[in-house]
Amino acid sequence: MRSVAVKRAGLASTQCAVATMLGAVMLLGATQATLAGPREQAKRLHDRLAGTPPSTQVLDQMTADVTAGRAIDAAYTAMESSAFYRVTLKNFATPWTNREQTVFAPLNDYTATVIGMVRDEVPFNQLLSADILYTGSGAGVPAYSPTNNDHYQALEDNGADLKQVLSRTTQSSVSGLPPAATAGVMTTRAAAQAFFIAGTNRAMFRFTLLNHLCRDLEQVQDTSRPPDRIRQDVSRSPGGDSRIFLNNCVGCHSGMDPMAQAFAYYDFDEASARITYSSAQVHPKYFNNEDTFPAGYRTPDDRWDNYWRSGPNALLGWGPGQGSGAGAKSLGDELANSDAFARCQVEKVFRNVCFRSPSDAADRNRIEQIVGSFKSSGYRLKQVFAESAVYCMGE
Repeated sequence: MRSVAVKRAGLASTQCAVATMLGAVMLLGATQATLAGPREQAKRLHDRLAGTPPSTQVLDQMTADVTAGRAIDAAYTAMESSAFYRVTLKNFATPWTNREQTVFAPLNDYTATVIGMVRDEVPFNQLLSADILYTGSGAGVPAYSPTNNDHYQALEDNGADLKQVLSRTTQSSVSGLPPAATAGVMTTRAAAQAFFIAGTNRAMFRFTLLNHLCRDLEQVQDTSRPPDRIRQDVSRSPGGDSRIFLNNCVGCHSGMDPMAQAFAYYDFDEASARITYSSAQVHPKYFNNEDTFPAGYRTPDDRWDNYWRSGPNALLGWGPGQGSGAGAKSLGDELANSDAFARCQVEKVFRNVCFRSPSDAADRNRIEQIVGSFKSSGYRLKQVFAESAVYCMGE
């Protein structure tokens, strides 16, 4: 018995010693982070934004700025690195372009347009509505084609400096879409291939909501909205039980279907491998499974209405618009001028450069401040990267 007690005492002593050592290491790490000098902070700032070590000259310049209290200037210096565009921004935007939300997807027109908008400080609330596209150039790079991704694949294969080679143009000049039918990244070829293909075009709405308002459908369910715009393909008695529709299905479809109507004239043609648009003609996919509930809503045009301006989803902070319109462009304006859109961009950037989600009151307060400056600065996302990285550079 005594030897067991001795062993237990020895184990307890060992555990106590390990705990003490771990505590000391954590305290030392925290102290080092707190006491990191300007040069160390400048290096961390560059690492977070560019993901590569700075040159001695760049580090000297950034250190001088940090020392002088100009950390934001130091952050902008870090963002002069080509790696910020080729790696950081590419990895930041690529998951938005595919259903799998994987970063391991090739460069495409959606991602390139995001990179170009950040570089040129184009107001980011135009992301879902502008007639905008960024293309590249270089030896052996084929011209942009609305029917394949060869142009962007070649840029990536050649290791092109995206900071230098991207130039702004319009979708309407190269894709065949009329200017009024362009809707920022939603009408890029990559987005159309991922979210307009087959289906009922609800995927475009769901993934836009997920990627740019940071809400999936389950998070915006509201069974109090009227179900009058829910399409014919949604059963009102799934499995023979109408309660499922009333307590579950209606929560998403009553808000989603009236807004997804904005995409009624769009499709991705698999045969030609390009986005198509038929003005004033609703695509047949909107009538898929029309016999499921013939008394349901039959889509007549591309008019959309935002039923979520009332009820609990009013907390998404909709802008000053009327909450209705026609087509994808005006819907993009509605979504991108909401408070939820601005906050979503800030939270995504914060996670990207701080390598973590906001976790405490200080983080949340800083998020609020950055959201405010994002809006007041004209929706410049580069400013959000700078402010977020500066906030985390001492960690």
